[in-house]
Amino acid sequence: MNVRDEHTRSLWMDVSVADAPALSGTVGTDVVVVGSGIAGMSVAYELASHGRSVVVLDRGGIGSGMTARTTAHLATALDDGYDELVRVRGSERARHYYQSVAAAIDRAEVIQLAEHIDCDFQRVDGYWVLSPETPASELDEELVCCRKLGIPVENRIEPTPFHAEGQVRSLRFARQARLHPTKYLAGLASALERRGARLYADTCVESIHQQHGDMVVTTASGHEVHAADVVVATNSPVNVQVAIHTKQAPYRTYALAAKIAAGALEDALYWDTLDPYHYVRLQPFSADEDIVIIGGEDHKSGEANDGAQRLDALERWARDRLTGLREVTHRWSGQVLEPVDFTGFIGRSPGEEHLFIVSGDSGQGITNGLVAGLLVTDLITTGASPWEEVYAPSRKIQKNIGEFISENITPLKNFAEYLAASEMASVERLRPGEGRLVRSGLKKIAACRDRNGRLHLHSASCTHLGCVVHWNALEQCWDCPCHGSQFAPDGTALNGPAVSPLASAEKPVNLEAAE
Repeated sequence: MNVRDEHTRSLWMDVSVADAPALSGTVGTDVVVVGSGIAGMSVAYELASHGRSVVVLDRGGIGSGMTARTTAHLATALDDGYDELVRVRGSERARHYYQSVAAAIDRAEVIQLAEHIDCDFQRVDGYWVLSPETPASELDEELVCCRKLGIPVENRIEPTPFHAEGQVRSLRFARQARLHPTKYLAGLASALERRGARLYADTCVESIHQQHGDMVVTTASGHEVHAADVVVATNSPVNVQVAIHTKQAPYRTYALAAKIAAGALEDALYWDTLDPYHYVRLQPFSADEDIVIIGGEDHKSGEANDGAQRLDALERWARDRLTGLREVTHRWSGQVLEPVDFTGFIGRSPGEEHLFIVSGDSGQGITNGLVAGLLVTDLITTGASPWEEVYAPSRKIQKNIGEFISENITPLKNFAEYLAASEMASVERLRPGEGRLVRSGLKKIAACRDRNGRLHLHSASCTHLGCVVHWNALEQCWDCPCHGSQFAPDGTALNGPAVSPLASAEKPVNLEAAE
C-alpha cells in the first residue's frame, strides 16, 4: 500500500506505469533505488544508461506514489522567488539552482524523444501573475534579481484570465514545460527493463545498513538487496530520523481537473502571487477539449480537516476566472515538503558515503526529481556534481532561521496536545468515513470507522517519532503534522518517513472520545 490507496484519484492514476512482482528473495546489484516516483525512476534510468545494474523497490505499485498526485509543472521559475533564494543562499547558489532545473527540463525533453515516450511533453511559457493583494514591487524585485542572475524573464503587460479586473502585469518565463507524469514514468519503466533493471512493487523497505563493505536493504518480508550504493527517493526519507525532517515541513495541497473547450486558454503554466498561491496548466484531451488543472488551497499537513471545502473553494476560484469551464473530472490532494531555505535535499545522506537521498520537493517535485536523476548519478559515477552544494542534505540552515523555528514548533505543539485531551462522545457514535482522536486513560488512540463501517483502533503515535496523527476525512487516512507520515485506516503506513504501521489498540469498556 502507498498513497495511491488514499480516497481521491488524480487524473494521472488512470495510467498503469508497470506491472512488477514483489521481491521474493535476496538479490545483488550495483545500486538499489528505494521509491519509483519521478526521482527514483529518473535516478534509475540515468544509472542504467551509465551501465550500472539497478534494482528499484517500492512499497506500493510502480509509479503510484506522490508523483501521481502532482500537477506536473516543469519550471525554472522558483515558487519561492529567486530574490528570496539569493537573500538566503546567495547569488552563486541561485545561479547553480537555475542551471540545474534548466538542464533537468532539457534532459526530460531529450529522454522522451530518444525513448519514444508518448507523454504529451510540450514546451510552454510560464506566467507569474500579479494579484491585487500583492504589491507590484514583488514582481519588480524578482525581475531585477533574475536579470542580475542571467535568468531569461520578461515583464509582460497583458491580462490573463487569472488577473483581477484592471490588473495586467506578469513575469513571463520562457521554455517551461508540462508532461503527463505517469505516461513518462511508464516510458522510463520500459526503458529500464530493456536495460536489464529489475523493478519490484509491494516491497516495503524496513532498514538500510552497511555490512562487510556492502549496503544492505532489508524489506518487511525479511528479504535483502545487497548493493554498492543506495538511493532513497521516497518523497520523505525513510532512512533518517531527524537530520532532514527538521529542515522541511509537510503541506497538503489540492487540485482538480475540468474540461474546457480546446483553445479557450493559452497552453501555459500560471501561478499567482498569493500565499498560498494558485497554479494552473493544461493537459491535452481531444480535438475539441482540453483538461485544465487547477491547484492550491495549501495548508500544513494534519492542521486542517476540510479538504472537501478547499476543493469547492478551488472550483469557485476557477469558475470565476474561466467562464467556459465544464464538468470537473477529478479532484485530489497531495503532499509537498517545503524546505526552509528554498531548495530540495538531493545528495549524500548526512554522514554517509554510499547512501543518497532525494527530498524537499516544495511545489516543484517533478522538476526536482529530474534534477535528482542527473545530480545523484554524477555523485555515484564521478564523485562530484556542479550542483552538489545547492542541494546538499547535510547543509546547515544559516539564514531564514525564523522560518526554521516556526516550522519546528509543530512537534512541540503536537506533544503538548498529547497531554491535553478533553472528553467527548463514545467512539460508537463514529459514522462510516469518520475518525477522531480518543482517550483511554493517559493513552491517545486514533479511532476511525472506514467507509465499509468497520471500526479501527490504533495508537495515535506516529511510528516515526511519536507525534500525534490527525484524521483526514477527504483522503480517509491519518496524517502526521510533524514530518508528513500518512497511515491507512487499518494502520498501514502509506507515506514516509514512517515505515511501521500504527500499533493496534484494544478497545476499553469505558473508551470515550477526546478532541
